[in-house]
Amino acid sequence: MANSLYEFGMIGLGVMGRNLLLNMADHGFAVIGFDKDTEKAKALESSATAGTRVKGVVSLEEMISQLQRPRRVMMLVPAGKPVDDVLESLKPLLEPGDIVIDGGNSHFTDTLRRVEYTKTSGFHFMGVGVSGGEQGARTGPSIMPGGDQEAYAHVKPMLEAISAKVEGEPCVAYLGKGAAGHYVKMVHNGIEYAIMQLISESYRLLQSAGLNNDQLHEVYKNWNSGDMQSFLLEITADIFLQNDDKSGQRLIDVILDKAGSKGTGKWTSQEAMDLAVPATIIDTAVSMRTVSAYKDERVLAAKVYAEPKIPVSADTQLFISQVKDALQFATIMCYAQGMAMLHTASEAHDMQIPLPDAVKVWRGGCIIRSALLGTFYKALKETPELPNLLLNKAVADIVKEKEHNMRAVIVQAAQAGLPAAGFMAALSYFDAYRTEKLPTNLVQAQRDYFGAHTYQRIDMPGSFHTTWLHH
Repeated sequence: MANSLYEFGMIGLGVMGRNLLLNMADHGFAVIGFDKDTEKAKALESSATAGTRVKGVVSLEEMISQLQRPRRVMMLVPAGKPVDDVLESLKPLLEPGDIVIDGGNSHFTDTLRRVEYTKTSGFHFMGVGVSGGEQGARTGPSIMPGGDQEAYAHVKPMLEAISAKVEGEPCVAYLGKGAAGHYVKMVHNGIEYAIMQLISESYRLLQSAGLNNDQLHEVYKNWNSGDMQSFLLEITADIFLQNDDKSGQRLIDVILDKAGSKGTGKWTSQEAMDLAVPATIIDTAVSMRTVSAYKDERVLAAKVYAEPKIPVSADTQLFISQVKDALQFATIMCYAQGMAMLHTASEAHDMQIPLPDAVKVWRGGCIIRSALLGTFYKALKETPELPNLLLNKAVADIVKEKEHNMRAVIVQAAQAGLPAAGFMAALSYFDAYRTEKLPTNLVQAQRDYFGAHTYQRIDMPGSFHTTWLHH
């Protein structure tokens, strides 16, 4: 009987759910998927590789009855209420010891609540972040599991088999207690927002220097072949060559400059504020997407305010190399902010996140995979409790080398009136972080003057209040 049962079940057979299951089947696992939509259940079976064991059903009871014990079930359904609805449907069908995985983009606070809620039912609940999009799900994603370590042992062989591999190592690792998996995925998404914003600013700068789409393709392709190699640069290079089947123009030139978002970047920003960890580039990226939505007002404002007449550098090749260094500098700041956030959150939320492993799983399969992660991985292997990547010598060496060009690009952007908020946020963060004495002593004086909030002194311990004289 056991041989005829399936090893893994999936609830939700959209593209991600279907591709993950097919990936598992290709690695020799017998899998079964459930979706209310008959067409999706059929599509799962028809897409399977010949010789693999794949079944699609339209009854949740049927799927659960055909799973080996402990049952291993993953949901890939929209975040929020749908996840709670599925849990309610599963509750009467599962037994103690069964494992339920939420593989969607759930907010970590929801995952914490569900971990507690399912304890009373006796089955395990795990929040698992999955990155890599449709293609990654099919051929090897980055997987970020957190929660019950005992439950992880039962799904580890499958997750390791289907994940992306870098230097023979699977891009999956147990990332800590409670909602750690979804937390790491949230920070991943915040970093993703920030780097996408930086790349878009670099595009605008290069475009203003006169580069056409073919030249832009070449620039990003070249950048992607060196020490800046990353998935986001790779797809950026491709985008500039894509033709539009409707207008005959390059597609990039007919796409509206108005970005949507699903809220995951905002979650990272809000959580960074709650933790009191500066994540200024992520904050800026979220804000700039919001600004982009005000298209009608921007059209009006463009008529009111003329752009400054100072063009960017006349030496195009020099400017390209400066923008490259600025992008690398700012990208390092994104990762530094994200990892600092994980360092603080690990303790604040008692998640015990192993920081080297968080970086390790991002090296392949995910949207923010980048050659830089190898450097960060070494830094955190040497000092796992490093509070900020900028304190590592190898990282500092790269930053120092790129700093001059970062400043040069910002000067040019400011003079030319080009919005480069992400670049500016990155440099301001760096300048503040490396400054021993900030002007915050004046802020403390102001707070005490108008609100008696007290201040601390540099020459003796304790809190002090002064009755300020009104001159």
